[in-house]
Amino acid sequence: MSIDNKDNKIIEELKRDSRSSIRDIAKKTSIRPSTVHQRITKLKENGIIEKFTVKLNNKLVEENFIVFMFVNTEENLDQTFFKNKYIKEAFGITGEYDLLLKLKFKDVEEFNDFVIEFRKKHPVAKTITMVGTITLKEELN
Repeated sequence: MSIDNKDNKIIEELKRDSRSSIRDIAKKTSIRPSTVHQRITKLKENGIIEKFTVKLNNKLVEENFIVFMFVNTEENLDQTFFKNKYIKEAFGITGEYDLLLKLKFKDVEEFNDFVIEFRKKHPVAKTITMVGTITLKEELN
């Protein structure tokens, strides 16, 4: 399925607020409500829209200690590893390291506990961690 200008307008409105009603999206995009509904349905059916979600305030949900971790593994990590509640994003990468993780914690102590358990349980050769000091831009899309 190719995405046209109407689809892009609808997607942009959903990115701003995925809870917008069909009627509101129709008004903002100048596309008929029935067309908006059909297009959203098609975008979901074709896997272009994978899911609707929320963006949380990191500070208010006590996940304001953000860490980026480069990981060099000795062998493949079990898929259950990626279900860890602190791992928010994980990417396989090229270069000296195998993975780049984005992790969120309440504070440095919670992060330290994670690192200790992580190194005990998983075949990790080395890591580099970087703490985010300020969020300049964070998107879900």
